[in-house]
Amino acid sequence: MTKREELHVVKPTTSVDDALEMLVKHRISGFPVIDDDWNLVGVVSDYDLLALDTISGAGPAEADIFPEVDSTWKTFHEIQKLLSKTNGKVIADVMTPAPLVVRETTNLEDAARLLLVTKYRRLPVVDSSGKLVGIITRGNVVQAALEIKKKVEGTL
Repeated sequence: MTKREELHVVKPTTSVDDALEMLVKHRISGFPVIDDDWNLVGVVSDYDLLALDTISGAGPAEADIFPEVDSTWKTFHEIQKLLSKTNGKVIADVMTPAPLVVRETTNLEDAARLLLVTKYRRLPVVDSSGKLVGIITRGNVVQAALEIKKKVEGTL
């Protein structure tokens, strides 16, 4: 689990532009969304931010966002159109409210099962009052599995 002190988080009032910059800067794919008291109020992912076309009411883009090879101008134009839709939008506009969470007492096996069944990349970890204490990701599960494997192999 990535502990609260090491997390990158956003608030509902964070602009979508700022969130996009943070995603790129920290090389992450999403954030827990918290209030001023660290209560979890939602999650937002790179997918949510890329789905701005849908929530803006524009419907599908005029052209495929990943056009044929050698049509770089067309690609640039489509990305510009997508980014122009972030103007004035805040995280509250695109986040998933009341996300699936695990408690800090949930064991690793149950958290891993939830990640597999839901196909989510991350699950917020909350305490009994709903305050964010961390996040568990697929990468955390893989790392823990490798550590367990090394311990077992080391004892053989």
